[in-house]
Amino acid sequence: MGKALDHLLDVLDLERIDADIFRGQNETSDWFRLFGGQVAAQALAAAQRTVDEHRVHSLHGYFLRGGDPKTPVTYTVDRIRDGRSFSTRRVVALQNGKAIFNTSISFHANEDGYEHQDPMPDAADPETLPTWADRAEELKGKIPEDRRQWMLRERSIETRSGLPFSMFSGEPSTEPNPVWIKANGDVPDDPDIHAQLVTYASDIAFVDNMYRPHRRKDSPGVMLASLDHSLWFHRPVKLDDWLLFHQDSPSAFGARGFARGSIFNRDGDHLASVAQEGVMRELDPNKSTQG
Repeated sequence: MGKALDHLLDVLDLERIDADIFRGQNETSDWFRLFGGQVAAQALAAAQRTVDEHRVHSLHGYFLRGGDPKTPVTYTVDRIRDGRSFSTRRVVALQNGKAIFNTSISFHANEDGYEHQDPMPDAADPETLPTWADRAEELKGKIPEDRRQWMLRERSIETRSGLPFSMFSGEPSTEPNPVWIKANGDVPDDPDIHAQLVTYASDIAFVDNMYRPHRRKDSPGVMLASLDHSLWFHRPVKLDDWLLFHQDSPSAFGARGFARGSIFNRDGDHLASVAQEGVMRELDPNKSTQG
């Protein structure tokens, strides 16, 4: 175990080609476009390489174009501001000279201050829940041929949930979606790397929450794509143990849906918050493409 995670860690170890320009390779995948979580995590890694002591506390990004998994991504970092308490970076991800992702990332020096948080929601222990591999194996006969290899491959981030895979369920649901996440292997004891991994994991199937209230068995299918992604780090994160990613979708309108989530450790500390808007269109079976 851990080969997929080792590959992801290599992908996040960017090549520096100039002072503020970096190149990132992509995960091996038969998927038709880049995973947005990889691009966001690499953008964070690029920004971190230009900051000395401050740690990331927020990231706000826009997915501009679908990325090509066969083409490396170039990241340009703009050093907007360096202050005693905060530093700000703007990062643009490019392929073939065109921007595919744009983000602003803020970093903060360690400070003592007031503390409060809402309690962690109730959730079944991750050890009592089926693994991704267990669920994929049970559904192997129902998985379309073009998705089977992707579904059955080893995961870099392990996820466990009490809810079945959404893509194989025709039942609508407005209940919160509690998902446990953990790195599937050993992670270096580096807070920057753990923040990158949480950024990556925060986009895994997150957009799917927007469609869950509208699922139906006779649906011709739906096109889902992330439009933007925001992530706030409230406390230091470590993904070498289970974290609860509690998700829901409070609103959808005008072909756009909104999802939000909170990430807790097993001690109940609120580590991070996530928000995302995505486009959500029902596919027309009479059309071969959707614009």
